[in-house]
Amino acid sequence: MSTPPPIHGRGAPTAHVPQRFGLNARVADGDWLDARTDIDGPGARLRTTVTLEHARTIISFNKSPDIPFDRSINAYRGCEHGCVYCFARPTHAYHDLSPGLDFETKLFAKPGAAALLRQTLAKPGYKPAPIAMGTNTDPYQPIEERYRITRQVLEVCLEARHPVTITTKSARVVRDLDLLAEMARHDLVAVGISVTSLDPKLSALLEPRASAPAKRLEALGKLVEAGVPAHVSIAPVIPSITDEFIEGILGEAAARGVPSASWIMLRLPHEVAPLFREWLAAHYPDRAAKVMHIVQSVRATAHGGRDNDPSFFSRMKPQGVWADLFRTRFRIATRRLGMNRVSPRLDCSRFAAPSADGQLRLI
Repeated sequence: MSTPPPIHGRGAPTAHVPQRFGLNARVADGDWLDARTDIDGPGARLRTTVTLEHARTIISFNKSPDIPFDRSINAYRGCEHGCVYCFARPTHAYHDLSPGLDFETKLFAKPGAAALLRQTLAKPGYKPAPIAMGTNTDPYQPIEERYRITRQVLEVCLEARHPVTITTKSARVVRDLDLLAEMARHDLVAVGISVTSLDPKLSALLEPRASAPAKRLEALGKLVEAGVPAHVSIAPVIPSITDEFIEGILGEAAARGVPSASWIMLRLPHEVAPLFREWLAAHYPDRAAKVMHIVQSVRATAHGGRDNDPSFFSRMKPQGVWADLFRTRFRIATRRLGMNRVSPRLDCSRFAAPSADGQLRLI
C-alpha cells in the first residue's frame, strides 16, 4: 500500500476505522475521486466539526497502578491539536469513528460539564482528591476559545475549593491566569505544559494545531510569574526524532523558573501504531526503521518487542539500553539545572461541597 500524502494542518495521514470492532472499512474509489476533481476541482479543505454531547456523568474514576490520579475530567472528546502520537486516539473508535483524522476533526463538547461537576461534588458521600484535566483530550485545545467549558469547570472547583491538575500543549491556558492564580493561592492547582521539541517545523508536523514550542515555554514563564505551580513535561520522547531536544527543553524551562520536569517514552497503543508508522513513512522514511526498532526495543523486556506494552506496572516503564540512556540524560540535566524538586502537594482539606443547583446558600 502506498503512503498517503500528508494533509496540511492535520496530524494523521488517514481516516481508517479500526478493525478490532468489526466496523465497515472506508475505501476511497480512485476513479470517482479523479472524476470529482475534473468536474469540481480540488476537494474542500478538511474542516473541524463539533457535536454537543449531553453526558450523564463528568468525572471518570480509575484504579490504574500506573498513573498518579484516580479521577479525571474530559470536557471534550477528540482533540484538534492532532498530535499523531496521541495515546487517546483509539477512544474515538468507541463512537464508530476513526482514531485518525476523525479524532482531530470530529470533536465532541460537553456544555453541561460544570453543572454535572457541581452535582457530583454536592453529593453527601463525595470525598475530594485532585481531579486531573488533560488526560484523554487537551482542555485548552482551540475549541475552548468558543465553548469555555474548561474555565467553567475551574470556576466550580475554585468555589468548592477542590484541587485540580492540568496538562496541556496549549498556551491558551494563560487566558485563565486570573482563576489559576487565585486557585494557586489556596494550593488548589498545578499546571503541566508538555513540550516535545524546540523546532517549530517539527512540531507543526507532529502536533499541527498545538501551540508552537516558544509559546508553550512563554506560557510556563507566565504561570511561574503568577505564582502558579508549573511543570514541564517532555512527552513523549520519540527516539531519533525528538530526543535531541531533551536538554534544550529543560534548559529553556529552567531559565523561566520552572522548578520540576518529567518525561514519558512514546507509547503506541492499538490504532496509534499504524498511524505513527504512516506518519514516519510520509515525513521520515529514511529513519522510520530505526525509530521503530528503538521503540520496540524499550518494550522488549516486558512484552516481546512489540510496538506497545499494555500491561499494568510495565507499560509506563520502558526498559533496555535506549530507555536507560534517556533516563540518565534526563536525570543529569535536571540535577544540573536544579529542576528535581517535588511537585507541590495540593490541599483537599478546604473542600466545601457546593450547592447542587448553583444557588447561594442562606446562612
